[in-house]
Amino acid sequence: MFMHKDRYDIMDLLSIMDKLRQPGGCPWDREQTHKSIRCNLIEETYEAAEAIDTGDRDLLCEELGDMLLQIVFHAQIEREQGSFSFDDVCDGICKKLVSRHPHVFADVSAQDVRSALQSWDAVKRTEKGRKSDSDMLKGVSKALPALMRSEKVQSRAAKAGFDYSRTCEALSDLRSELAELEQAINSGDGGAIHEELGDLLFAAVNVSRFTDVDAEKSLTDSCEKFIFRFSRVEKLAHERGIDMKTSDMDLLNSLWSEAKI
Repeated sequence: MFMHKDRYDIMDLLSIMDKLRQPGGCPWDREQTHKSIRCNLIEETYEAAEAIDTGDRDLLCEELGDMLLQIVFHAQIEREQGSFSFDDVCDGICKKLVSRHPHVFADVSAQDVRSALQSWDAVKRTEKGRKSDSDMLKGVSKALPALMRSEKVQSRAAKAGFDYSRTCEALSDLRSELAELEQAINSGDGGAIHEELGDLLFAAVNVSRFTDVDAEKSLTDSCEKFIFRFSRVEKLAHERGIDMKTSDMDLLNSLWSEAKI
């Protein structure tokens, strides 16, 4: 018999998850696999990030709970297979935190953020068995959003000494990639367009890195700005009896310029 409480803890969450997955539990929960709920983990992470961005602490508390549920869910699936449990997950991260902070839990010295990060990276490289700088680049997760992954790959390459020395050099590379994309578009070669567009975006991330701008956040903000201005354009068009679907771009651009003011 399940005992209802005024306040629950992590042990209750583990117990509830186990009950949901058992015979007589929830049919939906019982049939889920890692792959079937993979997107849920990603979505909950982004919802927590949005709560952080908006500064909504109550929402953040809720979304962190949703993220924790996903972790417990995946751990439960593996516990049923006899491979590992939630306790193993906790044990693993605790050991990682201790081993990668020798400047806290051992006799290594780190007096500032830079030296602390160097200490972390040195231990991580040893633990992962990454002997070359190429191994470090390959270790960046392919599941990351492309802009974020690009920044991490470039940053690791920079630590190996493979980097421009000035922002103007990164800008020059960006212009060069734009010219190559234009050539590819003019040629009509779909494969070349695909490749050169990727190179252009990668070069743009390089510029963002040199100017200390988060490319992912910058593009997110631009999306929000576009939505806001589009809404104003739509409102102006409605007020003036303009059908946006049939209007030419010159008229719509004039509305867009007006919406930017």
